[in-house]
Amino acid sequence: MTLVERVRFALLALRGHRLRSILTLLGFGIGVTAVVLLTALGQGARRYVTQEFMSLGSNLLIVLPGKTETTGNAPLFGGTPRDLTLGDMEALRRHVPRIRNLAPLSVGSASIGFGDRRREATVIGSTRALRDLRQLGVATGDFLPELDPDRQAPVAVLGQTIRSELFGNSNPLGQSIRIGEWRFRVIGVLESKGMSLGMDMDEIVVIPVASALKVFNRSSLFRLMIEIGAHVELDQARREVLQVLAERHDGEEDVTVVTQDSVLGAFDRILAALTLSLAGIAALSLGVAGIGIMNVMLVSVSERTSEIGLLKALGATPRDIRRVFLVEALLLSAAGGLVGLGAGYAGSALLGRAFPALPAEPPPWAVAAALGVSFAAGVVFGVLPARRAARLDPVAALARH
Repeated sequence: MTLVERVRFALLALRGHRLRSILTLLGFGIGVTAVVLLTALGQGARRYVTQEFMSLGSNLLIVLPGKTETTGNAPLFGGTPRDLTLGDMEALRRHVPRIRNLAPLSVGSASIGFGDRRREATVIGSTRALRDLRQLGVATGDFLPELDPDRQAPVAVLGQTIRSELFGNSNPLGQSIRIGEWRFRVIGVLESKGMSLGMDMDEIVVIPVASALKVFNRSSLFRLMIEIGAHVELDQARREVLQVLAERHDGEEDVTVVTQDSVLGAFDRILAALTLSLAGIAALSLGVAGIGIMNVMLVSVSERTSEIGLLKALGATPRDIRRVFLVEALLLSAAGGLVGLGAGYAGSALLGRAFPALPAEPPPWAVAAALGVSFAAGVVFGVLPARRAARLDPVAALARH
């Protein structure tokens, strides 16, 4: 019996049990679709995070107050971390020549009001340098003026959502708003930017950093964002930043300096593990579908004993019988895999349209693995029924007719 004859025979057998064949095919299709869709989501999340960080540029250092230990033990004794101050920022500006841009951050939540309209909003205290570091566009008016970082000024720049909720269609420029107990004059409105690094940039208010420290009654900065001239200088600049701050803090290295690459690497490892976990969970459904194929083929053997006996009487060898049933299992798994692959890509395309910011596209390894597991399941779970069919005695099989 040639390969073409085996395939033709298997197709006729599958056509004779259409409902059973379709249900088994769907089992494999759903498994492959799950693998493709879930890995597409994981890959999309990785790309989204990468794009978000790369939108800041590729030469970024972030300075955090407090030392992050790598031992995994939480500090039980000792004082609170030393403040990260505007004086520290100025020292870095003077003594680290590799710094191209530097922006302090003081972040908090406050009540924003205009007239009888009030709402809670995220208030960011910074300097004019923040506009370039975060690539913030200004729709109307201007961004924060050039001021010494320790100089207060009652001016504010609004995000688009804040502007709309407080002023409606009115022009906010020159109007006075309340931030907590303090009054600020609106000098600009940011362009709509949406979510960026977990923060909705349309729902923020930006004020000078010294004013923010007064509003929040703080002395320590939340972060320092530093842009370095060249990517190859990041490591050296990081060491210089740590050295300058340690000298200012009585020789104690009590700040954490992270590079953009290290943050991206951490996120990438986490999301890669998540993607593999999702793929593994989805692949379990392929195993379930394989068991379904085995059950279908075992039932098929019991229903087709006379047919098997006739084939053997006509000279078909046990090897031919095994191959016929294996071909049936492979056709089911291959067809199910292709159907699932098409559905997976269609689902990924729909996700891409529904969530343009999340580039959901399955990685090639996941597609190959899904099809490979589907094909392998067809072989593995088709062996037992094929062997049982091959062992049938032709005389006994014909006698059942």
